[in-house]
This record gives sequence, structure tokens and C-alpha cells, in this order.
Amino acid sequence: MKPLVLFCKSYSTDLLRVKRLAQSVCSYNSQNLPFYVSVPETELSLFHEHLDELNVRLVSDEDILRASPGIDAQKVAQMPGSMAQQVVKSEFWRLAISEAYLCLDSDAVFIRPFDITDFMTPDGIPYTVIDEAHGLLEEAIRQKRERVVTAFNREADLVQNIFGRVGRRYSFGPFPLVWHRAVWQSLADRYLKPQSMSLADAIEHAPIESRWYGEALLAYQAVPLMPCQALFKVYHYAWQLDQERCAGINTEHLARFYCGVIYQSAWERNLDWPVEGGNWLSRMGRRVRRHLGKI
Repeated sequence: MKPLVLFCKSYSTDLLRVKRLAQSVCSYNSQNLPFYVSVPETELSLFHEHLDELNVRLVSDEDILRASPGIDAQKVAQMPGSMAQQVVKSEFWRLAISEAYLCLDSDAVFIRPFDITDFMTPDGIPYTVIDEAHGLLEEAIRQKRERVVTAFNREADLVQNIFGRVGRRYSFGPFPLVWHRAVWQSLADRYLKPQSMSLADAIEHAPIESRWYGEALLAYQAVPLMPCQALFKVYHYAWQLDQERCAGINTEHLARFYCGVIYQSAWERNLDWPVEGGNWLSRMGRRVRRHLGKI
């Protein structure tokens, strides 16, 4: 079993984004860490056509779910896409490919050479992204987006209370995140099984997979907690990127602290495959909101 692999759950809509990610992996993957991408079985041929030359190893979502005891694949198929993909991402460890995996989203891009030491200690302990999200919450208040603070507190309390943990509200993100199979196994053995639940049931109750992992790590200590800050620079809104570009901050500056950058797909709709979604009016509206800094 490999110590670490890269993993991304994707869909055909994100084909061009994951292709861009794969190209960045080819450019900067110093140790040739294996890169796995999972997609629905019906989309495997499409992704093979576009990614085979980029050294990507494709697996199907269905293969991951079939390896997951207690998972009802039909139930997952009926879940909203945002929840179903959380189940697939969180159950990838069931394939027994690696001890840990860097879980990436399709809108990620590497910006400098990386190797396993960026994500794990020499003893094989994963670095865990954990803080109290003060930067994000302060920015939300400055932008008069109080709903962001309210949602953060509500989501944190929901999963924290499940584990009976009293104390500070933590953020276990943003993505990408290094997840160790021992932590997911401890969640399955010590919480889900006694509750006669599957991970799909857990996600349905509280659809924040990073919090299930993080709180399980704190509760059961399957691996030591080795805290770190965000692995990638995340632009939550397009106006944040615009501000930094105006200030002269570029990827060379960011590479001193981050392995990569996240460009949110919500304001990169021109990368939708095969074409940008929506009619001409909605597309024009997105461009106007993007220009005005509303996205």
C-alpha cells in the first residue's frame, strides 16, 4: 500500500478544470505521486479520451461505493450531487490503494514543485489543516456577509455536538486536505457502526465531510494531530483575486507559502464542459456581476 496518493472526484462539467489540474500535476509532481480521478462509470470513456496522456489513473465512483460496506449505491445516486460527491471522496480509502490521500477538488492548480514532505511528516503522519477560520470570518464581516459567519457557527456546532466535544469551533479546511485511512476507519468502527449508520447516512445528516473527518480525528486520535495552515491559497470570491493582482501579488509570491491555488468554479464558468451553462442572459449576468466584484 502506498503512503500517499493524490485523489480528485470529478464530473464531466469539470472536465476542463480537472485537465488543468492534471497538467499542473505533471509539471510539478517531483516524486511522481500517483494521481487518481474518480468519475461516474458513464463518463469514464470521456475522461480517458482527455486525460490518458496526463498519467491520470481513472476509477469509477461506483467501484468506490461497491467497496464500502453498508453503502446503498442507489441511495447515494438519489442524493444531491454536492452530497453524493462527499460520500465518494470520503470512501476512496476503501480501495486500499494508500495509507493517506490528498483530496483535491477539480478547481485546484499546483503552482510549484511538491512531494510527500509537503503533506506528511517523515514518520508518515498527515498534516491536518485546522484553525478557527478567523481570516475568512473577518473578511466576511468586512464585506457585510454575516450569513457566512452564521453558517460557519451552525455547521461547526452540528458536528461538534455529535461527538460531544466542548470548546472552540474549528475549521478543518479549506481543501485540499490530507486524509488518513485510519481516521475514516475509526469513524466507521467507533461511531457509524454502533449507530447502525453508513457514511452516506452521516453526510445526509451533516453534509460537511471535512468536519466528520476532523472531529473523528480529535475524538478517536487514530493518528497524531499535526496541525498546519491551508495547503493551497483559496480565493473564495473573484474580487479577492482581483484585489491581490492589483496589489502585485502573483503565483511566485504565493508559492513561498502554498503548493497551489483554488479558483472557484462558480466564477470560472467559462471552463464548464462542453460549454458554459445557462442561456445568454444568465451568462451575461454572471459576467456583469464578475465585473462589478459581486462574485
